[in-house]
Amino acid sequence: MMRLALFPAAAWRALAVAGVVFAAPAAPLAADAFTAQQKAGVEKIVHDYLLANPEVIREAIDELKKREEAAELAMREKAVNDLGDKIGNSANQAVVGNPDGDVTLVEFFDYNCGYCKQSLASVQKLIEGDPKLRVVLKDFPILGPDSVETAHVATAARLQLSREKFWEFHKKLLSTRGHIGKAQALAAAKEVGADMDRLEKDANSAETQAALKDVATQAEQLKFDGTPSWVIGKEAVVGGLPYAQLKAKIDNLRKCGKTAC
Repeated sequence: MMRLALFPAAAWRALAVAGVVFAAPAAPLAADAFTAQQKAGVEKIVHDYLLANPEVIREAIDELKKREEAAELAMREKAVNDLGDKIGNSANQAVVGNPDGDVTLVEFFDYNCGYCKQSLASVQKLIEGDPKLRVVLKDFPILGPDSVETAHVATAARLQLSREKFWEFHKKLLSTRGHIGKAQALAAAKEVGADMDRLEKDANSAETQAALKDVATQAEQLKFDGTPSWVIGKEAVVGGLPYAQLKAKIDNLRKCGKTAC
């Protein structure tokens, strides 16, 4: 809805010349503030103005997109602040890389997410090239029942495997080609030496259910509606990020305390 108070100056001049209205109102006018003849005149001038200056529509759409993105970023930053230490130090997560690292990268992922599979190489490269990086992995299964079953197995694996073994399991499972489910997750866990009897029991436990619910609640607060989603410092981002962009954000955090200096 276009607000008359924000109408282009050139259009106001055109309206004045046409004798429809002689000064821009101090506040937006209600539709019933105009006579039928004045409304028809305004509509005609707006129509002609936009046809003569169609770039105004694109500029308005671009501006709206910028405002929506800024509002979304601000909302997510507030959620990061509200959640505080829960994001990077919850019991319901896996920690790989350096557990005492000076920068924490948090990834919400789904084992059936194609972009998460692509991001694995970037995360692995970051860990291998940055001995001070701490990476937090949070199961966020949003791509159907198979993803949920896989997450149950992965959560159970996390409960018994060492950090190194879980990272091996995670890489093996996330690099599996095609759609996966419980069978592939169990096979990956067996390959890294998991206690399968305990795994089956833990996968169906109340603790596993609570862990996945906790991550889902955090994702909801952060307005994460896709995977992968990331939290770096105070910034929360949805979508795949290339290695160079992730590294730049991490480097900036060390440099100035923000992801963009």
